[in-house]
Amino acid sequence: MATPDDLSALYTDRRVQSVITSYGQHHQDPPDGDALLVDTAPLRNPPTADLLHATGLDPRVRRYVMATPGARRLVARTAEKVRILLEPDTLRQWAGPQLYRVDVHVRCQYGRHRSVVVAEEVAVHLRAAGIGVQVEHRHIDRPY
Repeated sequence: MATPDDLSALYTDRRVQSVITSYGQHHQDPPDGDALLVDTAPLRNPPTADLLHATGLDPRVRRYVMATPGARRLVARTAEKVRILLEPDTLRQWAGPQLYRVDVHVRCQYGRHRSVVVAEEVAVHLRAAGIGVQVEHRHIDRPY
């Protein structure tokens, strides 16, 4: 069993280079700050009551949303944009040395399904590329 002194072994030394925040534009309190904005409105929302009451963290919802034509392309292009923005030459050119991370805001209507799925999928791509990512779901627990 790990003691508090040993907890550092649980974490990699990768720092967070991207924070991805999913949210619902209906709630009128989008995240603050400069960010790469991803609109998931063209993607399908789950049509059945059992999926509508689940969230984008549910594998069934994730499969449904990602089966939408164009969903995989949206995820891959977003991840590629983040990777490009995180390149040292790009950071210095556009933001100067003060920028240490690239924020991504992923929106849908209510912030429970499509935005959550896309945020999680982009995070998978970035982590596979060795980029430290934090994902936040701002409205995942709010009602419609």
